[in-house]
Amino acid sequence: MASGVSGYAAISTRVRAMYSDLLTPQDMTRLSDSPDFPSLVSALKSTPYGKYLSGLKDNELTPRRVILAIKNRLADSFSSVVQQAPEQTRPLVKQLYRYFEIGNLKAVLRSIQTVSSWNPDVPTWDRVRDILFPFGSFTSIPAQAMVESGSVSSAVDLLKGTPYESTMSFAMKRFSAEQNLFPLEVALDLDYWRRLWAEAKKLSGKDREMGVKIIGSLLDMNNLMWVIRYKIYHKLSEEELINYTLPFGYRVRDEDVRAIAAGSDIATVVSRIYPGIADVSSYLENPHSGLPKLEHELKRQVVKTCVAAFIGDPFHIGIPLAYLLLSDFEVQDLIVLIEAKSSNIVDEDYRPLLLKTNMIQ
Repeated sequence: MASGVSGYAAISTRVRAMYSDLLTPQDMTRLSDSPDFPSLVSALKSTPYGKYLSGLKDNELTPRRVILAIKNRLADSFSSVVQQAPEQTRPLVKQLYRYFEIGNLKAVLRSIQTVSSWNPDVPTWDRVRDILFPFGSFTSIPAQAMVESGSVSSAVDLLKGTPYESTMSFAMKRFSAEQNLFPLEVALDLDYWRRLWAEAKKLSGKDREMGVKIIGSLLDMNNLMWVIRYKIYHKLSEEELINYTLPFGYRVRDEDVRAIAAGSDIATVVSRIYPGIADVSSYLENPHSGLPKLEHELKRQVVKTCVAAFIGDPFHIGIPLAYLLLSDFEVQDLIVLIEAKSSNIVDEDYRPLLLKTNMIQ
């Protein structure tokens, strides 16, 4: 116990200070009340995101550049926690951080397939660079070289020696036959979550309990939305649904996934797992508009789990993990706001999608 306390004393204090700097629901409401995109950016400058926006010139204050700037704060948060986390928990935090590298890898591969539709006057790498998460020195993928390689197969060859080599090499067999990025992206997702879950399960004591609970809540949300979307939108077979999802979780179990894959009523399965989510069947009546709302409700379950981690014993990895997930959700809210204000979307179409305004304090 003594070693646990000493191991977490510094990071617990640091993370709680960072936690106090997260935006409040009132802050988010104030930002939401901004009449347009320039006003929103001005309001953001008076928040902890201000220093990340200060380096942008007036002609650089585009939605894309502003989004990239606020992501830098999230990157700094991850970097800080990775460096301060007790040694036995560091592999878990690093793997959680790799979620954004997976996103970058997908973006790179998509850019290679769609490069011909872009403005030929804009250098390809310059265009791609602006949409990548600022992963910094933690990155293990040669993104620029991949983009400039000119083909998906050449780009994948450049992943030799990275954590993605074996997964991508195997998935390339199907890509070569279909010329579709779907199998590559699914393979990346499944491998990521398997590794993340394995790292959480390697821990012991309170670290394992809280790591599994917090990571598991996020994994459950993703796995459940995968099987629902694959079932409704892609009409995948039962075998494909099982192959493209995960057979483990915290609340969502293999039998739940298999039940949906086999044709069980989706609303019944979801309501049994999450009895606190009301009227699940209404979200499935019109999936195009309903599924994003269902995903929002599942995210709220993750948020509740993260907020609860700050109550009680502070000497475990749950608090740093919870802070990082809440930081990510905050950035997601800000991206919704930025895109809404820059596109003149009416309030009622985006405000219900904001997590922060409903966050329990």
